[in-house]
Amino acid sequence: MSHVGTIKQFVIEEFLPDVSAQELADDHDLLSDGVIDSLGVLKLIAWVEDRFGVAIGDADLDPNNFRSVAAIDAFVAGARRTEVAGG
Repeated sequence: MSHVGTIKQFVIEEFLPDVSAQELADDHDLLSDGVIDSLGVLKLIAWVEDRFGVAIGDADLDPNNFRSVAAIDAFVAGARRTEVAGG
């Protein structure tokens, strides 16, 4: 199940209040474009853990997991599959 809409809404509300959901491409690089800085990544990680009920460990802190809305969605999906599988 995709959570792109939910993730995009959070990113826009927290980091891009003057941008519409249609303007933010799912694959837009949020990190290299400066939309989300290091403190923003921490905020995003806390939100992902809380909103989707996934535990994010040290091994998951790869910036590529949080680089775009699509990457965050893929990370959440993978984390949920791992938890369901008992990983």
